[in-house]
Amino acid sequence: MALRFLGTTSDGGDCPTLYEDTATGDIVVQGDKLTDPEHLAQLRDVKPSETFVRIPRELLTRFAPTE
Repeated sequence: MALRFLGTTSDGGDCPTLYEDTATGDIVVQGDKLTDPEHLAQLRDVKPSETFVRIPRELLTRFAPTE
């Protein structure tokens, strides 16, 4: 799997960042881990292999692929 950097809104190399898996076209998100127990309790159908990250809306509107 090769990742292609799409963009970031962070300063100084800090999170968050978007990448594209060039083999599948899937998007990989780097960001701060969601840890608030109230928010975690609201998530549905969570698999043991999943985790959740918080990213600013601006990151998606600026860099998320439209295709």
